[in-house]
Amino acid sequence: MTSSGTSNGKPKMMPSTEEDLDRRTFLYNLIMPIMNQYICDLDKGKAMFLYFVKQETSTPCGLPARTVLTSYYKSKHFKCRARDDPFNDFTSPDQTILCNDSNQSMYCQLLAALLHRRHVLRLGAVFASAFLRAISFLECNWLLLCNDIRSGQLNPIITDPSCRSAMTTLLSSPNATLADQIDGICRRESWKGILCRLWPRAKYIEAVVTGSMAQYVAALEYYSGGKLPLVCTMYASSECYFGINLKPLSKPGEVTFTLLPNMCYFELLPLGENGEVWTEAYGQDEEVPPSKLVGLVHVKIGCFYELVVTTFSGLNRYRIGDVVQARGFHNRAPHFRFICRRNVVLSIDSDKTNEQDLHKSIAIAKKLLEPYNALLVEYTSFADTSSVPGHYVLYWEIRLYSPNLNSTAVLDFSIVLQDCCIAVEEHLDYVYRRCRAKDKSIGPLEIRLVRVGTFDALMDLIIAQGGSMNQYKTPRCVNSNSAAIGLLDAHLERSVFSPRDPIWVP
Repeated sequence: MTSSGTSNGKPKMMPSTEEDLDRRTFLYNLIMPIMNQYICDLDKGKAMFLYFVKQETSTPCGLPARTVLTSYYKSKHFKCRARDDPFNDFTSPDQTILCNDSNQSMYCQLLAALLHRRHVLRLGAVFASAFLRAISFLECNWLLLCNDIRSGQLNPIITDPSCRSAMTTLLSSPNATLADQIDGICRRESWKGILCRLWPRAKYIEAVVTGSMAQYVAALEYYSGGKLPLVCTMYASSECYFGINLKPLSKPGEVTFTLLPNMCYFELLPLGENGEVWTEAYGQDEEVPPSKLVGLVHVKIGCFYELVVTTFSGLNRYRIGDVVQARGFHNRAPHFRFICRRNVVLSIDSDKTNEQDLHKSIAIAKKLLEPYNALLVEYTSFADTSSVPGHYVLYWEIRLYSPNLNSTAVLDFSIVLQDCCIAVEEHLDYVYRRCRAKDKSIGPLEIRLVRVGTFDALMDLIIAQGGSMNQYKTPRCVNSNSAAIGLLDAHLERSVFSPRDPIWVP
């Protein structure tokens, strides 16, 4: 198995067994019984879930090496699933999911979803970012998709034989009425609420919206008109699947996951309590003494931990790198709230800014964009030490939702971006603000505004470097990826620095 490659800059490899796939499938099979307790009649239609595979490689001795989701989609558990089970009724033909060309796969899956628009009850993708990328793809290609439906002929840009065969069967005859309906919806000036107009029977959106994905909640609510619950069903990684959300209609900021003790042997490294995460005592690659670990039944509510797992496929006391907070128990199994990744850190001097701190400060700052009908759709960061003192750099991609405006160049954002710089710095921690205001060991924070579509190009770059589209998560820090920094700077529209020091009180 290979990891997605988005957390640490390059894919990791780890062993996997047939039994491991059985265990992961067991967790998948729990999702719908839980959902049925909260939303009725989910067996009366189809699911528009956008899934993708990555072309596999092989190890020097010839073993196949695949991402975890590619491994699942290519397994008998997925391909030989019970077709008479209504919860396995997807709009996407398997051939389109298993296509190695992600653009052809996306085109065909969206076309199939539009053809079945009156039957779709569930929308989703693995990550919120992937679902929003699909919406962006739809914005660019809806005219072509409508032409295919109107003519009953698949666009010749689709060259994959399996995709062509599957989609030709779906496009059995021209349907001008359906094409006109979709055309009328997509031509509207605003795409607010478009998901409910295109798929009027949809009941919820399923995707990961916790951790770094939380920043996409506003965009998902915009496209759904705030009418569709955002459901985050499970907690998993490439190394191991961990747990499930027993209250799937919880708000994104309140989601917790109950760990399933049959997934692996869980231990936890205490990281903090009373709402405070301690300074880390162990580096990411350091081995933690067993005496410092606690078992599942000994966790304390409110305390912070890092997951440490021993898996059935061979990982021994492996540190996952996730910070979680214990929030309660289901029987004796604890449930946790995902906080952040440990290894996403900006640091210039004695400051250490983790993913959660960065996200919180940006979440506050981006509200300053709302009066401009603007939305921060993506961001990443790096610690620029090319000058003295070094400083934090944030790359922001902003999209306007005013009619007839599609470029941030139309409005002068210089002043509001300066205000955003101040807001971010004011909400970073005490040590950062001291280094900025008193010690002067950190320079003013910089926001670099990039063109619309830049983060799609970043995704393409990281996938080309070995990442997986299906599991892609925008890296929140690109310190170690010079190619990513070069791409972002090549798409720069303007750069703004914080005009003053943040407030710091000894």
